[in-house]
Amino acid sequence: MKKTFRLEGLGCANCAAKMEREINKLDGVQSATVNFMTTKMILECEDDKLETIVPAAEKIIKKIEPSVTMKKA
Repeated sequence: MKKTFRLEGLGCANCAAKMEREINKLDGVQSATVNFMTTKMILECEDDKLETIVPAAEKIIKKIEPSVTMKKA
């Protein structure tokens, strides 16, 4: 399953790269891409694990850049 999210308040390209690296390590994630220029994250994951992956990704994002909010695009 492929989902796109807008990362509002993303202000650091290095932070975006860190987020992408950490989210790609989550169980069930096939691919996670964080684009700093468009402030979008594209998440490809197993359908049955989406419910656990999205909150885990949000937690990683908040840990790296607390002011960022993740919204469905």
